[in-house]
Amino acid sequence: MQRRARLDTATKEFDPPFAIVDLDAFDHNASDLLRRASGRPVRLASKSIRCRYLLERALAMPGFAGVMAYSLAEALWLHGLGVSDDLLVAYPTVDHTALRALAADDAARRHVTIMVDSVEHLDAVDAALGSHHPDIRVCLELDASWRPLPGVHVGTRRSPVHRPAQAAALARKIVARNGFTLVGVMAYEGQIAGLGDEPPGRRLRGVVLRWMQRHSAVELIERRGAVVDAVRAVAPLEFVNGGGTGSLEVTASDPSVTELAAGSGLLGPTLFDAYRAFQPRPAALFALPVVRRPGRRTATLFAGGYLASGTATRDRLPQPHLPAGLKLLALEGAGEVQTPVVGRAADDLRLGDRVWMRHAKAGELAERFTHLHLVRGDAVERTTPTYRGEGHCFG
Repeated sequence: MQRRARLDTATKEFDPPFAIVDLDAFDHNASDLLRRASGRPVRLASKSIRCRYLLERALAMPGFAGVMAYSLAEALWLHGLGVSDDLLVAYPTVDHTALRALAADDAARRHVTIMVDSVEHLDAVDAALGSHHPDIRVCLELDASWRPLPGVHVGTRRSPVHRPAQAAALARKIVARNGFTLVGVMAYEGQIAGLGDEPPGRRLRGVVLRWMQRHSAVELIERRGAVVDAVRAVAPLEFVNGGGTGSLEVTASDPSVTELAAGSGLLGPTLFDAYRAFQPRPAALFALPVVRRPGRRTATLFAGGYLASGTATRDRLPQPHLPAGLKLLALEGAGEVQTPVVGRAADDLRLGDRVWMRHAKAGELAERFTHLHLVRGDAVERTTPTYRGEGHCFG
């Protein structure tokens, strides 16, 4: 009740729908990420933030270093604005326009690294720039999935490079190719970082997940170390990146990793409520107004269908947060133009009252709003644009 009153007071001049970030929670979460990183530098995953001011705020804290961008166009934009001089593009690019812009900018080429996992990615760069182009910094992505049995793949479908011999072979091809400099290795253990190990109401699933994650972590630490050794025998490496918000402790225990990556933990979306090792404070919220009272213990909110990407399951829906005791209707969910909520707390809601909601994922909320109101205590400290508010949609 106190937090709801504080947020309502801070934002009383604004008409919902709108989004806020609670800076007290944001700063607490940032400190907790650094604690969990155990002294390793944390590279900010920008797709989980998508707001330039918040990126700069976190990067000003000792312990955060560099940005993991989600597209080359975004990395070039952030570099041009001076947000960071160390930008790693987390996903391979076939964007010819962005590649040409990178090749034409000497400063950007010193500070931006693109991702590759095959010779075909080198071919794509040559197709955009011609066979004689300036050196492009590249990072080799290792598949971090767990393959306990033939035909069994536990983890995200990313790089085809799984074994040390494959990594060394690709590293040799990169080094032999004019116009490319191999500077890093990256491995994202999505089956650990992206799956909460204590899903609410699903005890057996939690037991299975924890068993899988323990065995996967042991296998990956050994294999990643062997991969890094194999690649370093071919070329010196500036960095080895690993992890995500959900796996910082595990990844920090890997001696081959020089830096970690995280972003979602700063904002604390609902998908991160299901971890035992940590509990981020909900920092990013959005307010929806009550526009109907169709019946007892029911209120209908305007808009709200801000669904998260991924599996088309219930955990991708936004959830009512304040007042406590509300839930979505199973047969309606969160809709494009209206979102009914039910529960005893609905009886106290009047037309125009706000219901504070949480998104399932972190940065995707910023695609719905042009600005974020940054709350400190019971006041809005500033209003700042999201990427979309600055006129950018990077996909």
